[in-house]
Amino acid sequence: MSSSSHGTSGPGGRAGYQPAVERPISTEQSLSNEVRRLNRTVQMLHEESSATKENIDALLKELDRLGLGVDSGDTAREVRPTQSAPTLTALEEIRDKLQALSDRIENVGRMGSNEEIKDLSALIDGIRDIVADRQYITLAASIPGESPPPAPRDFFGREDLIEKIVGLAENLVPIALVGAGGIGKTAIALTVLHHGRIKERFRGHRRFIRCDQFTASRANFLRQLSKVIGAGVENPEDLASLRSFLSSKETLIVLDNVESILDPQGTDARDIHTVVRELSQFSNICLCVTSRISNVPPHCKRLEIPTLSMEAAQNVFYSIYGDGDRSGIIDTLLQRLDFHALSITLLATTASDNLWSFDRLAQEWDEQRTQVLRTDYDESLAATIDLSLTSPTFRRLGPNARDLLGVVAFFPRGINERNLDWLFPTVLSRKTIFDKFCTLSLTYRSNGFVTMLAPIRDYLSPQDPKSSPVLRATKDHYFTRLSVEIRPSKPGFGDTQWIKSEDENVEHLLDVFTSINANAIDVWDACFHFMEHLYWQKPRQTMLRFKIENLPNGHPSKVKCLFKLSQLFGLVGNDLEEKRLLDHTLTLGREQGDGFWIALALQSLSRVSWKLRLPEEGIPQAEEALERFKQLGITLEQGNCLDHLARLLLDSGQPDAASDVVLRKIELLPEKGEEFSLCQSHHLLGEIHRFKGEKEKATHHFETALTIASPFNWQGQLFRIHYDMARLFHDENKLDDADAQIGCAKSHAAGVAYYLARGTELQALVWYRQRRLEDARAEILRASEIYQGLGLADDAEDCRRFMKKIETAMESWISGNENSSALNSQGTDQANWAGI
Repeated sequence: MSSSSHGTSGPGGRAGYQPAVERPISTEQSLSNEVRRLNRTVQMLHEESSATKENIDALLKELDRLGLGVDSGDTAREVRPTQSAPTLTALEEIRDKLQALSDRIENVGRMGSNEEIKDLSALIDGIRDIVADRQYITLAASIPGESPPPAPRDFFGREDLIEKIVGLAENLVPIALVGAGGIGKTAIALTVLHHGRIKERFRGHRRFIRCDQFTASRANFLRQLSKVIGAGVENPEDLASLRSFLSSKETLIVLDNVESILDPQGTDARDIHTVVRELSQFSNICLCVTSRISNVPPHCKRLEIPTLSMEAAQNVFYSIYGDGDRSGIIDTLLQRLDFHALSITLLATTASDNLWSFDRLAQEWDEQRTQVLRTDYDESLAATIDLSLTSPTFRRLGPNARDLLGVVAFFPRGINERNLDWLFPTVLSRKTIFDKFCTLSLTYRSNGFVTMLAPIRDYLSPQDPKSSPVLRATKDHYFTRLSVEIRPSKPGFGDTQWIKSEDENVEHLLDVFTSINANAIDVWDACFHFMEHLYWQKPRQTMLRFKIENLPNGHPSKVKCLFKLSQLFGLVGNDLEEKRLLDHTLTLGREQGDGFWIALALQSLSRVSWKLRLPEEGIPQAEEALERFKQLGITLEQGNCLDHLARLLLDSGQPDAASDVVLRKIELLPEKGEEFSLCQSHHLLGEIHRFKGEKEKATHHFETALTIASPFNWQGQLFRIHYDMARLFHDENKLDDADAQIGCAKSHAAGVAYYLARGTELQALVWYRQRRLEDARAEILRASEIYQGLGLADDAEDCRRFMKKIETAMESWISGNENSSALNSQGTDQANWAGI
């Protein structure tokens, strides 16, 4: 399109519109006037929501008069001497967009459709933003001082946080952005500085000072402040000499990395703090500081900077690496980086520079970790972390500080603050040291633990755990805590609940040290005790399973660890796996001639046989185990054998024989000290009387068992008793009472998914019979999902069959066929009554 078409408004143009009178632009102020005139013209077009080619060409003509003359037949720009490069660049952007719009209109004629008007409005909005920016640049050229660095290009997410900070700045509230190194504090501050509302409010009076780029002293800070704000005072002695200048305009001042000058242990820290505090009190100044330490000027609105969201982290990575196909591999890496902004940037940069595929990047990460977070330009996470480690506050913490950080980094959950005294008994001022770690943003508090972001953990964790004396001492303290005997009816049982919050840490510790030395007996003893703690306090499987099974058969710890592992599988409902492990344990016990482990394996196998409805296998197993424990003189285990034998006899249709066996067990128990076994006996007698239809006797024994268990708060036992009482009330058609007992049972599931599934399944059956069909369907679906998650496919299938029965009943109800057999059936054939 030639320049000859850039004329006045023709037919269809806005009435009365005339282009600006042609005149040279000689000063920045006259340019500012022209830009404001252009802005008004753009606004007129925007309000009209319509445009013709003549309208746009008229705007192009005005741009030519502002300094972008176009020779006829040539697209080369003539740069007038009075125009700065930034001014020219911005005006070129405006002109190019308008030229593209003019070409579009030439092709499609007069614009008028909704879509075309919408597109035009969006374009005009963009042009108006550029014009607004140009107005700022034009006017700012005459304002002394330094302009802030540009906004970060790869900034995503955190919209709510930016909006909050902008709102605080508009109200001149002092702000402190606090967080770990590399979490994005500087990027947030720069994004705020270039926010549209901030530019409109503060215009050219937006300043940015990097506090880590000059030596910390009061004189240096005042000199840098004077320079950046353009006060013209070369070596101010105090803030008084800058006060009149600072008070003249509303100003936003960002002090980046302010911990470099405000570290309480640093040089001139008190004097600098006084100056910064006074600066924050100017009524016309909004002071915003970014800091790794929580010691910030008073009255600042402190904002803890969170990590990125998954979506924002993905956008940061792919904006650097490239916007090709996205991969779950990258999502996994982003999660492993705890969505830490700098680490993601470094990861993407390294992958892009080396042209790595996603698979290669994942491989390099697994092999090198922190080395991957280093670019060819020596940018690295290590450099960021080392700034904190070399700070005056950290150096004052003493020689143990770095090793203590290594211990925090070693454990997946960090360190439980309640356990500092027994984990680090020889470290003086341990609580103060851990407080300072948080103050320095090297760590943070989460659910009672002092922990750290994954990239920082990878960098600080000991490369050789054996070489860290503090970590070795911590290991010994954990092992000592694990070694106590656990008996529910013994004093101190409640103290072992510490494992509920520490299990991940202990498991990781064992995993690492069994890898270092697979023959270390003390480590495998601790492994056995760890699983015993899990059995009583937090039933779940363990990742140590494969290491245990892969031990040589002659390893002195394999039999007992296999046995304890089998118990964990039993508690999560995997009876077949429990049986397999017990068979292996029994085989090894017989090979080694160890009577105790032979007896214990047989006793547990008899219990599994009962659960699998195999009384013909279980009865001889229980009887052999009983005889072996008699020979060993272990009374308590004899009682457990009698317990299992009674259950097997009951299942084989011999309730009277089963009752006699339980009474024999009770005679073996001492008057005190074995309340748990006594509770089990009354529970079993309740089941026997329920089987015989003796409801009152069954209720009596269940309630006796509850009376024994309640003071000790034995969660698993309480669950089982309430569960069986619910079954009793269900059999008696006392559905409300059954519902109440199920609620009690589920409240004692103690986070054990298998227990929760059983209770949920029974709940569905009761609600089904109460004709709460929607609720019943939701519950049985939930139970099925839990079973599926546990790998119990048969139980999940039972639930799905019952769900079909519920859906059939729902259809009958909707059709009005209330006498349907599906609706009136009690559904007990669908209930999974396997014992727990």
